[in-house]
Amino acid sequence: MTDRPTVWEEMPKINRDLLSPLQTTTWTYYLWVGVLSCFVAAGAGAWTYQIQTGIGQTDLHHPIFWGSYIASFVFWIGVSHSGTFISGVLRLTNAEWRRPITRIAELMTVVALLVTALFVFYHLGRVWRFYYLIPYPNQRELWPNFRSPLMWDATAIFTYATASTIYIYLPLIPDFALARDRIHGWRKTVYRWLAIGWHGSQAQWRTLEMAIRIITPLIVMVMISVHSIVGFDFSMALVPAWHSTIFAPYFVVGAVHSGLAMVLIGLYVLRKVYHLQNYVRTEHFEKLGKLLLVTTLVLAYMYFAEQLTIWYGKVPDHIAVQNSLLYGAYAVPFWFMVSCIYVVPLLTLVWPRFRQWPVGLMMVGLIINLGMYIERMLIIVPPLAHPRLSFQWDEYFPSLIELAILVGTLALALLLYSLAVKFVPVISIWEEKLGKKHAQEH
Repeated sequence: MTDRPTVWEEMPKINRDLLSPLQTTTWTYYLWVGVLSCFVAAGAGAWTYQIQTGIGQTDLHHPIFWGSYIASFVFWIGVSHSGTFISGVLRLTNAEWRRPITRIAELMTVVALLVTALFVFYHLGRVWRFYYLIPYPNQRELWPNFRSPLMWDATAIFTYATASTIYIYLPLIPDFALARDRIHGWRKTVYRWLAIGWHGSQAQWRTLEMAIRIITPLIVMVMISVHSIVGFDFSMALVPAWHSTIFAPYFVVGAVHSGLAMVLIGLYVLRKVYHLQNYVRTEHFEKLGKLLLVTTLVLAYMYFAEQLTIWYGKVPDHIAVQNSLLYGAYAVPFWFMVSCIYVVPLLTLVWPRFRQWPVGLMMVGLIINLGMYIERMLIIVPPLAHPRLSFQWDEYFPSLIELAILVGTLALALLLYSLAVKFVPVISIWEEKLGKKHAQEH
């Protein structure tokens, strides 16, 4: 037990570097928060207008009843897998290089889940009746329809959000205690409450270590099951190009793919803004780049296999959807998506020198997430736009109200993350100290 760090251990440089973002705030930060708040207010106004005037303000119509809100729901819940995969899987494999990046990824998980839940409410026509999703007894003895994908998603999000919050909170306890003893003002009281009496005894370290060891495999299993459920939303419907057994694993791999790309973006930005070059090094970008290359190859294989199955099956309904993607109404976004998700990563990440270039990896992460969002839209819209009766075929593009809500929600995610890094150390201080000790001993 002697290799475990204590809260009171004197490693002043690590403490100073990693607590600095919590103690100092520049005018550019306030400007950034102000700009994001304006976009959030605009999005809130658009949502209020949609509630007052009805869901008809969107471009949703027969036969396209799912659109940008459901696509965004799938996208953001995929981003939420970043923290679980990087922190959970790498912790299970005891990968030492994970230490400086796990907290950054875990914060993304919590923020992305909060944003994901909003899209369920956006999609509800009568949002004030959201409690219909709660399985509680009532006077009319009505219960939710457990066969409804909306019920599955609400249950999955609640379970995943609860488990993820516990998972990120446990490793935060020692850092909250450290902040409690070094930060003054009203936040000191908050940190004291969150530290729950932590003083770094051997018994506390044993308990914390055991709790993390227990919840880590559980959170990984929850992660896989949650996005499998999202895939079931589609594969259990008889919509052309949806009724496929590959959707659950394909959605899980796609979620990890977009999550890794988002972590690369956040890692680069925080490293640059808070001068964390001594902690987030080139080797971390290189290893994440390798993981991203692996997920690119796996995702490309699965997508090719799915399209090949549709082509070989020659089912007219499915072929109509595939033709609209390859050279029809959705050909331009389709081939742009293929370039963003598969071509660009494969042409860049295969080169070792490129994987050691943080700026390049950040740009690839941006391109991948742009492509992944378009891919989510293309999963939803073309199959719904091409039902079995051809006279019902139609097209869809998000309305201005939808676009305002989407941009406002993106701004909300950035705002929540920006506020979180001012309250929570973006790098786990005690784990960084433990990593330094292991490096010295070996």
